[in-house]
Amino acid sequence: MPGFRLGLALVVLMAASACLAARNLPPVQSRNAAAPATTHYRAVLVAGDDSLPVFDNAADDVVIWLRRQGAVASGALQRLSTTPAVIGRNGVRSASLEHVLDAVENMKPDAGEGCFVFATSHGAPHRGLVLAEADEFLNPRALDRALASGCGNAPTVVIISGCFSGNFAQAPMARVNRIVFAAARPDRPSFGCGAGRSYTVYDRCLLDALDQGSVWQQAFGLIQRCVASEERRERFEPSEPQAYFGSEVANLRLPGSTRPGHGPDLPAGYAGSASRAPQ
Repeated sequence: MPGFRLGLALVVLMAASACLAARNLPPVQSRNAAAPATTHYRAVLVAGDDSLPVFDNAADDVVIWLRRQGAVASGALQRLSTTPAVIGRNGVRSASLEHVLDAVENMKPDAGEGCFVFATSHGAPHRGLVLAEADEFLNPRALDRALASGCGNAPTVVIISGCFSGNFAQAPMARVNRIVFAAARPDRPSFGCGAGRSYTVYDRCLLDALDQGSVWQQAFGLIQRCVASEERRERFEPSEPQAYFGSEVANLRLPGSTRPGHGPDLPAGYAGSASRAPQ
């Protein structure tokens, strides 16, 4: 498939160039609404490209965070990668589209558990998140179907870190039991895929927010501020990270968090950037 591979190479090259050079949210519940008592998750974590270590670094550190918070039981976490040296280590599978969707479809949380998906890679406009293992893309519609099969109505948190990933925070992914974070607007790149970096800008801000936030709404606000500050400092075009908060999970707490606090007072079902939330 030489034509496809050439096209993918051009897409990744453009995304990587943008990375070298981090807001939209739909309506959320009021801050006083009761939050689901979800403290344990079935988790899938994906590093979709091996051209730079930033993607595996972020996936590995989110795994460490989940385990430190006591959020995943033994055997409840699936890690996928495109890096040959990582695949096969501690059960890591190759991040082909088939394997990623299979992992999500087989999460099957027990009563009282939720689903957690983190995927980081390059992104392509209107195509989705790059899975370089087999020159494929993870798109919102395929992920929505896999989540519907694997998680049903369980509280679900999805974080998609890549350029042009804002479509993941819209329909069909936008469901009442889901929180979805995306690193950039559908028409904007995200940044930080440079040699010498440990993480992309978004992933570093995400990791910081996970350690500081109390609820997912608050974590999103922290990410927005962090990304915007870094982009101003480096004179990047604003990527405007996106999020969707379904009405049933609008005030869901971060796993293991006992900190007081809440996020912005957003209307239920909010999707977009907090700075542009409906009044």
